[in-house]
Amino acid sequence: MLIFILCILGLIFIAENVRELRTFRVKTYRITSHKLNGIKNRKIVFLSDLHNCSYGKRNGRLLAAVRKERPDLILIGGDMLVRRNGSSYADTLRFVSRLTSIAPVYYANGNHEQKLKEETGRYDQSYAAYKKSLTEAGVIFLENEAVLWRPDNVRIRISGLEIPLSSYEKLGKRGLSVRQIEDRIGRADPSFQILLAHNPAYVRQYEEWGAELILCGHLHGGLVGIPGVGGVISPDFRLFPAYSAGIYREPKADVVVSRGLGTHSVPIRFLNPAELVVLELHGFNEL
Repeated sequence: MLIFILCILGLIFIAENVRELRTFRVKTYRITSHKLNGIKNRKIVFLSDLHNCSYGKRNGRLLAAVRKERPDLILIGGDMLVRRNGSSYADTLRFVSRLTSIAPVYYANGNHEQKLKEETGRYDQSYAAYKKSLTEAGVIFLENEAVLWRPDNVRIRISGLEIPLSSYEKLGKRGLSVRQIEDRIGRADPSFQILLAHNPAYVRQYEEWGAELILCGHLHGGLVGIPGVGGVISPDFRLFPAYSAGIYREPKADVVVSRGLGTHSVPIRFLNPAELVVLELHGFNEL
C-alpha cells in the first residue's frame, strides 16, 4: 500500500510538473506611494528568467499576454537567455525585439547575461551581438545605469543594477555593501525609485540604498513551492530563501520577486507556476 501511494504521489508530481513547465499565469500587484500622487492608470509589465523558453510558436502566447495588458512600460529583470555553449538565444532575441512594438522596453541583466559579457572567452555565444540586435530594435539596456520616466509629470527613476559575479557564487553568500551599489548606480534621488536587481539575496542593502520598488528574479520561485512557507531552494543551494516569490511589503520598499518564466539546469516546477508580472502604479490620492 505504501509503495502504491508513493507511486500515485510521484505520478501527480510528474504530471503537475509537466503542466507548470508548459504554462504561465499573469500575476498583478498594486504599488502605492505618496510619490506617485498624480499618476493615472499606469501599468508596467515585468519579465524575468525566460531562459530561452518558448510559449507557443515564436513565443506567440507570451507576446499576446503582454500585449493584452496594454502596459505603459516593459521592464526586463535579466536571465532571458542561457549562458551555455551549444544553446541558441535566437528565439529570445526575436521575442524581446517584438516587445518594443507594445511599449518602451528597459532591460537589466541577470547573471547569465553578465557572465556572457564579462567572461567572453568561455562561451560561443556573443553578448555584444545580442545587445546590438536588441538595441537596434529599440530596447534600452540599463547596465549600472538609470533613466528618468515621467508619466503624468511624476518622477520615477528606474535603475538597472549589476552586482559582482562573486555575489552569485554557490555555497556561500558574498557581501554587498550600500557603497558598492552607490559606486555602480549613484545615490538615490527624491524621485520614486524602481530598482531592477536580479538577485533578491541583498534586499536589505537595496532598501537601505533607497529603493522603493525592488524587482528581482533569479530564484525561479524556489523550484518547489510550499503553501504558507515559500520556495524550497535557491540556486546557491540555500534552503527556504527569505525572498523566493511574490510581493513583500517592507517598511521602506515593496519587493516583487518573480517566479520567472523558464528553467534551465533543473527543469522542475511544482506548486510554483511560471508568471508574467503586472505592476499597477497608484498614488495615495486615488484611495
